[in-house]
Amino acid sequence: MHIPDGFLDAKTAAATGALALGGLALALRQVRVRLPRRRVPLMGLAAAFVFAAQMLNFPVAGGTSGHLVGGVLAAVLLGPSAAVVVMSAVLIVQCFLFADGGVLALGANIFNMAVVGTVGGYGVYRAARRLMPGLRGLVFASAFAAWCSTVLAALGCTGELAWSGTVAWRVAFPAMANIHMLIGLGEAAITALVVVGIARARPELVEEGAPPRPSERFGEALGFGLLISLGLALLVSPFACEWPDGLEHVAEALGFDKKAIEQPMAPSPLADYQWPGMKSAVWATALAGAIGTVVVFVLAFVLARVLAPKSRDKAASQA
Repeated sequence: MHIPDGFLDAKTAAATGALALGGLALALRQVRVRLPRRRVPLMGLAAAFVFAAQMLNFPVAGGTSGHLVGGVLAAVLLGPSAAVVVMSAVLIVQCFLFADGGVLALGANIFNMAVVGTVGGYGVYRAARRLMPGLRGLVFASAFAAWCSTVLAALGCTGELAWSGTVAWRVAFPAMANIHMLIGLGEAAITALVVVGIARARPELVEEGAPPRPSERFGEALGFGLLISLGLALLVSPFACEWPDGLEHVAEALGFDKKAIEQPMAPSPLADYQWPGMKSAVWATALAGAIGTVVVFVLAFVLARVLAPKSRDKAASQA
């Protein structure tokens, strides 16, 4: 769902850029006030996992693929504000390091996936949790919210395309909604599986009121989580489905794919997740994915470390 440069006109790019900047500024302020420092490493881990998982396109239907967006998953673990920061870090790295999503469209991509999809999906999650408590409620709420998140982000993208005059709303809406309702099923399944795994291993991360585990075990979980993320990027991502994703498929079907600007607006050292000069495309993708995973982990970790209030260290350790 990464919008390339050329799909949006200047007014839409400027408006969504301003909205994304405002949403990110608000999220950073909330993280500074509320994030316990003991959750700083978890922000880095969430960013690394989301980045690696987004490289794993899965087949959907009709020659179309989809991939995890991950906003709801991050929000369930960290809360909506920290999840907005995590998703923004992932999208920024994807844009400037890998030319995945346009530079001029970066604001729109952050607004759609990091703000609308994440915060909107989290709102659905909280409402569903009130209706169904317990582990089953947790899994259902996470899955349903993840599906809604994908559809909400796709509708935001559709509105921006229509406002730009790229394609008429009445034409784009059914095409984008239908394909992303299918992609959302994959998002829901992956989110539910990850949440179940976390709930069994570290229930205090996803279940309110669950007793905390000894703090020394968190470092162990962090290490394994980072290794899993690197493993996905190194060993699985090179074999991801190569079919076009939902937006690319709709663009081809409706004939506005040629509006995309092929040449990146800014130099991207690992464009298209390839390593310059490496003959093997499989190893180039694996190496690029591993580098990206480490970069987003470090970026999100440093942001969280800088923002997290030091005054909460003692209170967090006693929680």
